[in-house]
Amino acid sequence: MLFLYRHRYLLGQLVRREVVGRYRGSVLGLAWSFLNPLLLLTAYTFVFGLVFKSSWNVGEKGNMAEFALIVFCGMIPFNLVSETLARAPSLMPANASYVKKVVFPLEILPLSIMGAALVHALISMLILIAGVAIVTGKLSPMMLLYPVVLLPALLLTAGLSWFLASLGVFLRDLQQLVALLLQLLMFLSPIFYPASRLPAALRTVAQLNPMTQVLENGRSVVVFQQMPDWMSWGVWMALGGVVALAGLTWFNKTRHAFADVL
Repeated sequence: MLFLYRHRYLLGQLVRREVVGRYRGSVLGLAWSFLNPLLLLTAYTFVFGLVFKSSWNVGEKGNMAEFALIVFCGMIPFNLVSETLARAPSLMPANASYVKKVVFPLEILPLSIMGAALVHALISMLILIAGVAIVTGKLSPMMLLYPVVLLPALLLTAGLSWFLASLGVFLRDLQQLVALLLQLLMFLSPIFYPASRLPAALRTVAQLNPMTQVLENGRSVVVFQQMPDWMSWGVWMALGGVVALAGLTWFNKTRHAFADVL
């Protein structure tokens, strides 16, 4: 993927435009990047922690602060993936002027929205680390593994984004379908409950969900401060590489028809 290095400056500018443009004209500006995850965390903790009485039973008391950290740790990678995939189908129509420029590297457009989502994930991660320090009273070097844990999800997301960005040119209803599937995926992923709580049959199916590996390993290194499951990480890393390569190949093979359709 030498094109990433070749177009690194342009990609950086597009990511910056995405991040700054989201809150342009708002009173609080980038402060919303801090407020949004905190407000969502409060809502989800209330609904699932107090109303539905979900619990991981961590620590001696399994209190709400610990539950909030665990849920928040699951929300960060899911929001990163969801935000990127939700926008991918409409990306080419929204940037039709770039599509019609023969020399513009269209393949970096899906990466620019993923880069912007990564910036917001980083902000949320800083909030999470602060929360872990306050609640547990300690920080572990194990947290440094978190970017490594995220790599399979980033590869899968990049590959799927290239597929969706291409298909979205020809299937305009795809954006609505993806939005629905992402809603289902949120509740089918172990964000608000541990995968170990599922029945044995469903637990096996849950392991086929790529988000399960990312969420479980993310919690291991950040909240529980333990080593991740390297075997599952390796399997999904390999699959992520295949999906990324296939997605980029598909995108490059179909991009010549984009201008005619748009």
